[in-house]
Amino acid sequence: MYKRASRNAETRFTKKGVFPYQFAFTLLFPARNIFLSPGQLISRIELKKDSCILEVGPGPGYFSTRIARALPEGRLVLADIQQEMLDKAKKRIRRKGFTNVDFYLCDGEKFNLADETFDIIFLVTVIGEIENREAYIKEFYRLLKKGGLLSISELKGDPDKMTTSEIKELLKGSGLSYERIYGNERNFTINFRKNQ
Repeated sequence: MYKRASRNAETRFTKKGVFPYQFAFTLLFPARNIFLSPGQLISRIELKKDSCILEVGPGPGYFSTRIARALPEGRLVLADIQQEMLDKAKKRIRRKGFTNVDFYLCDGEKFNLADETFDIIFLVTVIGEIENREAYIKEFYRLLKKGGLLSISELKGDPDKMTTSEIKELLKGSGLSYERIYGNERNFTINFRKNQ
């Protein structure tokens, strides 16, 4: 059974779909900074010290610890469909002593969280893995405060990477308006704003 699960994880590691938690350690390599560093991401999402932020698909928390540190008066919620990923992120965050982070297990469809809770929702190399993208976009709109920011980052080498054009098309008619792009077509962050 373990060998079969291990083989399945190895196959998923290089293919499209949800990133296997068994390879979470690869998401913590500092070489990721070549494509997008936590500092760059913080500047791109317009984070304020009292922001309430939802990170969707945090994996083991590569960006999460720096975001949590930048929120001395705010709150960060990590949402993932894999409890194992949340457990890994929680371990890293607790080890660093952060208490302004909550953890939420998604069901792949809806978020059992209150309307207009978040100033910012961000995803890094996650949007292409989501099966029910349209449902998630509707949820993001519901969860964002008026004027809130949805930030989507995609990086070179991700088998699920979407293009800026595909993301703009996905968000057409969502009530989230395109605002700007950072980077280039290989490695980018694209931001959308909830209409007032």
